[in-house]
Amino acid sequence: MITENQKNIKVHFAGAEDINLHQLIKDKANINYHLFTVYPFIRKSQKNDKEFIKKLQNISKHSIMDSGLFTLMFGAEAGKKSVEFLDNWTDKIIEFIEETGYKGTYVDVDCQKILGVEEGWKYRKRLKKALPNNRQINVFHMEDGQKGLDKLLDYSNYIAISVPELRAIKKKEYLYSLFNYIKNKKPEIDVHLLGFTEFKGIGKYKEATTCDSVSWKQCSMYGQLVKFNSQTGLVEYYDNINKKTSLKNIRVDLDRLAKIYEKDIRKYFNRKLTDRSLINYAIDLISAKEYKKIT
Repeated sequence: MITENQKNIKVHFAGAEDINLHQLIKDKANINYHLFTVYPFIRKSQKNDKEFIKKLQNISKHSIMDSGLFTLMFGAEAGKKSVEFLDNWTDKIIEFIEETGYKGTYVDVDCQKILGVEEGWKYRKRLKKALPNNRQINVFHMEDGQKGLDKLLDYSNYIAISVPELRAIKKKEYLYSLFNYIKNKKPEIDVHLLGFTEFKGIGKYKEATTCDSVSWKQCSMYGQLVKFNSQTGLVEYYDNINKKTSLKNIRVDLDRLAKIYEKDIRKYFNRKLTDRSLINYAIDLISAKEYKKIT
């Protein structure tokens, strides 16, 4: 558990590197659980590390820091990585947490796919020794196998299942049996569903501790709004409202939407916002409010 007498899964809203937006959704939508990636801070594309962590911890009941390894494996820096590279990356993770005073939870350097299972254990133990005051989430990958999963359960008190990985290898149906195996073998363990964005299935995992979602940001990215359906208990997408559409009535609705929330939004950003940015942030705020209803 991450909160006293926790009774339901806590959805962590991903993308907290945009701390101004997350301050907005904290204040206006009561979002208390956040996830960010350390990647832009290590790469120095984002600065003011200490100020960021201070703000994050002020708005969070619990936060999770991702190691940035997904970006290194499949994103902007996809490709082979050496042991020396990940040695250096792990050093920088430790340095970031120590220098900023980050007190939250972090995801281990789950490099099983690129360097193998044993190297994964090396970084896992190294991080745990260096950061005794932070909780560590240990990620299970298919490369670990059954014996590796059992070994991980003996070691860990907080384990993650990589949902995108199961989806990619066409084994998403395996998630439920894997989750049940973990909870039956070690009922007290905390389970995080990594990249779990399909909330129509969230009721099946009431015993999970946490999950993270980027779905709420997809709404502004793809020009959609969402609405909570109180009858089904699900968040549903409706109306493709991309601003590029030629439908004038939708354009008017978007402009009206931005005006409604403009005053609230502007005070969280110390830069000039375009009309498009205002609309995006308004959609993000609405999405956060709707997703909050199932958390």
